[in-house]
Amino acid sequence: MSPAEADDGPSGVHCRLDELLAERGMTLTRLSELVGVSIVNLSVLKNDRARAIRYSTLSAICRALDCSVGDLLVRTD
Repeated sequence: MSPAEADDGPSGVHCRLDELLAERGMTLTRLSELVGVSIVNLSVLKNDRARAIRYSTLSAICRALDCSVGDLLVRTD
């Protein structure tokens, strides 16, 4: 298996964005407005399809949701 093929598989990390938004009664649209990231990019993250995330984006999401990185991203492997 090539490194590119390995990147197509599960990352072993799950993004809990859906759960955190629901707990806070916040929409993806509102989060997008607060953090300055497109709804499409947040949706990619929410659906565990992101390959990378900038620290500044991660920090902005955590600030907007009043959570820690460990609340947002959890290991699944």
